[in-house]
Amino acid sequence: MLGPVKSLDAVMRHDSGEALAKTLSWPHLIALGVGAIVGTGIYTLTGVGAERAGPAVILAFAIAGAVCACAALAYAELATMIPAAGSAYTFSYTALGETAAWVVGWSLILEYSLACSTVAVGWSGYLVGWIQSAGIVLPHDLLVGPHAGGIINLPAVLVALAVMGMLIAGTRESATLNIVLVIIKLVALAVFITFALPAFNADNLHPFMPYGFGSTEIGGEKRGVMAAAAIVFFAFYGFDAVATSAEEAKNPGRDLTIGIVGSMLVCTVIYMAVAVAAVGALPFTQLANSPEPLALVLRSLGSPRAGHLIALAAVVALPSVILVMMYGQSRIFFTMARDGLLPRGLAKVSPRTGAPTLITLLTGVVIAAVAGFFRLDEIAELANAGTLLAFIAVGACLMVLRKRAPDMARLFRCPAPYVVGTLAILGCIYLLFSLPGSTIVRFLIWNAIGLIAYFAYGRRHSVLTSNATT
Repeated sequence: MLGPVKSLDAVMRHDSGEALAKTLSWPHLIALGVGAIVGTGIYTLTGVGAERAGPAVILAFAIAGAVCACAALAYAELATMIPAAGSAYTFSYTALGETAAWVVGWSLILEYSLACSTVAVGWSGYLVGWIQSAGIVLPHDLLVGPHAGGIINLPAVLVALAVMGMLIAGTRESATLNIVLVIIKLVALAVFITFALPAFNADNLHPFMPYGFGSTEIGGEKRGVMAAAAIVFFAFYGFDAVATSAEEAKNPGRDLTIGIVGSMLVCTVIYMAVAVAAVGALPFTQLANSPEPLALVLRSLGSPRAGHLIALAAVVALPSVILVMMYGQSRIFFTMARDGLLPRGLAKVSPRTGAPTLITLLTGVVIAAVAGFFRLDEIAELANAGTLLAFIAVGACLMVLRKRAPDMARLFRCPAPYVVGTLAILGCIYLLFSLPGSTIVRFLIWNAIGLIAYFAYGRRHSVLTSNATT
């Protein structure tokens, strides 16, 4: 029912011209993880989360982080066990079957594409705020899409295309630049905490849960801690992009474990500190839905220069998230094409850089188009749906492969795998159904289109199926 299963040997075997170059070491991988995780979620979605949960957005961050921690442990075991490109798609192919892998891969396409677009829109908000704070007025029609009465979000389009160009230049070069951008981001968040935490006012935390704990419909929108967790969940994922780099890691057994688990630990601590500082310094009603909440807090505290620098750091460093997510997207596309589920002509790597140039170009153009015309919260919610499905699949793959191949070498062993896998699945299902109903409907439509494409093209051109019949 779920299609043929790909053997672990077949996962690691590639035709000439379709193997990715091993160019990344553990500093690159942990920077990829931190670079993807610390981004739009903490810089921009803090305001969206506060609007949905009030001060309890702090709790929403903790819940989303706990669910992601379970998924991260599963990813770490599977990525070191199967060091091939493709992340959850590849794991599903070996554990659950080709049809399940297609659904996961199709959902990952949604995740990474929309995640990139979300960050591009968030980056645009910070850029415009930073420029306008200097007294420069920009044409409204070129700063927002049709949803807000404009024509196109031109800054978001341009940053997506610029990152695409960097990735085409080469994986190692892009990853090295990412390390610099990550350092800028971490310094900026440290500055924010230093200025905002001394202004902490306990009165701003009351009422702590104005909309309750569960996800409930209020005023036509879902509100509550779990509704906020379902959206700020976007702030935590990104470590799965490290798993997509498995084939390009020089020492995958060591480096992938450090990259996935290490980046989650670092980012969870940072997020909790920033969330406490933000909601403690300013009433959540003022933070709600601000496109640049951290800069807003500092300006409200009488530190406009610090706010200006935070916004500038976001402008400089947020493209690192786009870089990592676009990198992950291109590798998912590449792996699906290499397996024949998408046209194999896309699965070609550049002889000069060892990177998939054509697929990166296609990915960048699609991401730029979505960023130019859609709203930040709508994009983030739909991206979350794709990620949650992938995390559910990874939790299942962890348990299936522990049962099917218990003696296979595992360079990192997830503790209590059946407990962790079950918690990851149940937590993600709960978050998935905490998303707005319209988001779930769009996600189902996306996967229905994907299944039509799979049965019309992918299944007939699958390399695994073709090899089995010859």
